[in-house]
Amino acid sequence: MDQAAAALIRDLKRRGLLDETLVVWGGEFGRTPVSESGTGRDHNPYGYTMWMAGGGIKGGLAYGATDEFGFKAVENRVSVHDLHATILHQLGIDHTKLTYRYAGRDFRLTDVHGEVVKSILA
Repeated sequence: MDQAAAALIRDLKRRGLLDETLVVWGGEFGRTPVSESGTGRDHNPYGYTMWMAGGGIKGGLAYGATDEFGFKAVENRVSVHDLHATILHQLGIDHTKLTYRYAGRDFRLTDVHGEVVKSILA
């Protein structure tokens, strides 16, 4: 994954497209540093890694940290709602106005939460 992602970013940069292309990479869950069953590592909703490149995001920045065990986010925690709000902001969409109608009610991707993480923006 690291070589493929690096190649993608290099190619976008070489073509002059990285400034206007937002690359978002992440997974379904984080992984715990250990496993309770002994095979693989367990899902971890308390500390996971996402990375973004281009599209107005500061390069070379690590934002946030987990505890020394790698189990729980302890510094500059970003909720999924904040992540979505930030991605939508970089796409030029106000997350508070993006709604969809379902079962007679308007819903938002960021629910009633979500703040743009401005300190990672270029």
